Amino acid sequence: MRRREFITLLGGAAACPLAARAQQAAMPTVGYLYVASPEAHAGRVAAFRKGLSETGYVEGRDVAIEYRWAHNEPARLPGLVADLVNRPVTIIAAGDLPSALAAKAASTTIPIVFETAADPVQAGLVASLNRPEANVTGVTNTGGELGAKRLGLLRELLPGAARFAVLVNPNNPLLAEAWIKDTQPAAAAIGIQLEILRASTHREIDAAFTSIPQKRVDALVVMPDNLFSTRRVQFATQAARHAVPAIYSNREYAEVGGLMSYGTNILDAYRQVGVYVGRILKGEKPANMPVLQPTKFEFVINLQTARTLGLTVPSTLLALADEVIE
Repeated sequence: MRRREFITLLGGAAACPLAARAQQAAMPTVGYLYVASPEAHAGRVAAFRKGLSETGYVEGRDVAIEYRWAHNEPARLPGLVADLVNRPVTIIAAGDLPSALAAKAASTTIPIVFETAADPVQAGLVASLNRPEANVTGVTNTGGELGAKRLGLLRELLPGAARFAVLVNPNNPLLAEAWIKDTQPAAAAIGIQLEILRASTHREIDAAFTSIPQKRVDALVVMPDNLFSTRRVQFATQAARHAVPAIYSNREYAEVGGLMSYGTNILDAYRQVGVYVGRILKGEKPANMPVLQPTKFEFVINLQTARTLGLTVPSTLLALADEVIE
């Protein structure tokens, strides 16, 4: 081989890794921030990736994703989001209200797409649903007086009940207080006494169930919360152990043995977050992207759990269900 050809070949070989590194560096990076832990949320992450893929972005091929999990310790969120901002990431996907608030506090320039069960205007995330302004938009799964609807479904199942409990997480005060305010007048309107229970750890969840017989509560409404969603099996187990009829915020609970659920399709909400992230990567501005609101709500009944609790589900209630788990 001639010397000139050898040098050309050597130079080309050396350039290949540099080109590969340059291509990798050009790949946009999404920061995925969540207050809870990954173990119980694999389905939501998969739904988020599905939404991304619908806009042409596949993880590892067209986009990199940096995952940050607070493992149910909200105090860790500012440090986690600071790490994402300093990298820096191209965009932040915030999977819950505490993560979204932490992301918004950390950056006024990096686009942020959230998913939350709270009213994003009342929570201070956006100026309005139709025109979010600034660098934040997303998906909300609240609406339609959901707390009142869950109370009504429980009352139809238990027409003789007089006292219900509502369980909220005091470590998520904006969301907890909003659900309490939504539920209390609805309970008064149908003649139900309402007991407010609070739990912010798995031990406090157990303690809340233990207190239900002492408080002579007939049924339980478990409000949306990221800690609660990671403890779905614990809720189903404790409800069965203490023979407590309960209704939850989404089908994920009913699928693991919860009695009933009523709410939005949570996996579709995370898919929509992925779609919004993809659209922003293509050049759209969060300020011009309305916050997506739920248009369909799911009512799921676990009939096997009802039998275990010794309950007969009225045919009228079965007819309302979008799905009955046998």
